[in-house]
Amino acid sequence: MQLIDLRAQYCALKTEIDANIQRVLNDAQFIGGPFIRELEERLAAFVGRKYCITCANGTDALQIAYMVLGVGPGDAVFCPDMTFIASVESAKMLGAVPVFCDIQPDTYTISPQSLERQIKAVLAEGKLRPKVVVAVDILGNPCAYEGILALCEKYGLLLIEDAAQSFGASYHGKRCGSFGQIATTSFFPAKPLGCYGDGGAIFLDDSRLDILCRSLCVHGKGPGGKYDNIRIGMNSRLDALQAAVLLPKLKALEKYELEARQTVAQRYHDAFAGKFVTPFIAERCASAYAQYALLADSKEQRNTIITHLEEKGIPNMVYYPTPMHALPVFHNEPLYGETFPHAVDYCSRTFSLPMHPYLSEQEQQVVIRNVLEAL
Repeated sequence: MQLIDLRAQYCALKTEIDANIQRVLNDAQFIGGPFIRELEERLAAFVGRKYCITCANGTDALQIAYMVLGVGPGDAVFCPDMTFIASVESAKMLGAVPVFCDIQPDTYTISPQSLERQIKAVLAEGKLRPKVVVAVDILGNPCAYEGILALCEKYGLLLIEDAAQSFGASYHGKRCGSFGQIATTSFFPAKPLGCYGDGGAIFLDDSRLDILCRSLCVHGKGPGGKYDNIRIGMNSRLDALQAAVLLPKLKALEKYELEARQTVAQRYHDAFAGKFVTPFIAERCASAYAQYALLADSKEQRNTIITHLEEKGIPNMVYYPTPMHALPVFHNEPLYGETFPHAVDYCSRTFSLPMHPYLSEQEQQVVIRNVLEAL
């Protein structure tokens, strides 16, 4: 059994994936080309954006987003306290200061109430410029964008949507990846839409920013191409082999995988209701269920369950064991009086179970039975 079974997915899509890969090999066009163009068009249409720019990985997508928005020294970037470090790592590398915000106790996404407290604290101190909010659709669950967008408008902040875990999810009828000045996603193999290596994408609606992103992806190229360098950029391109893999995966995601994820999640909901805190999905929202995370009663109970599952050979994972403010690399960042109770509580009690669209009911019952045995 696998936490995320990529072999099962490959078996289901083998004919089309193999044919696409063979076409790339035959054409020997490994960088750029028709598969890249088709993928970018289909990704933009799926999300509901005008432009999609593919790149080498999700972290590069975030770095390019920060660069495009002019993030640098003296800027405050507001980020949830419970996420993966990539959400704010690139902003820190550009000289900005991460300002962490607590999460909501039910969806685990950034809390608009904590966000506004932190914005006010930064303004009151007067040392940093409030610049960007990076809203992370954690575990595949969309953020509360109505409240976040209102705060961005109120305080003149830019919004980046980190949709690395939420490709296919939606908020109030709009796909994740369609919020903010810029949205980014990751095609790391374990993501809801994953390639066979690293990959990422940037989504936006501004033609000027589209041109700038494409320039930054290829060494700051100008109108004359990659030898007409007009700015300092990066080398960050999705290769054609990965696009060839992603195209049939995108078709499957839209056709049946998203629905299958809901079915798997519902079986877990039914089995664990009243025994654990199960994932909460807000009204008019849909999760991509990148992971299926439960909250145990305590850290001790969580650890007991994990030990039992490991003894029985049941895959499991903790997303994430340490809130951002407690990571050693961020010990010197300003906290502005926040104690992040919801993030701390979540990290101490969470554990995740096998979750993917090819998980059979029989396999899932084995997982459920062993979790309940551990209680």
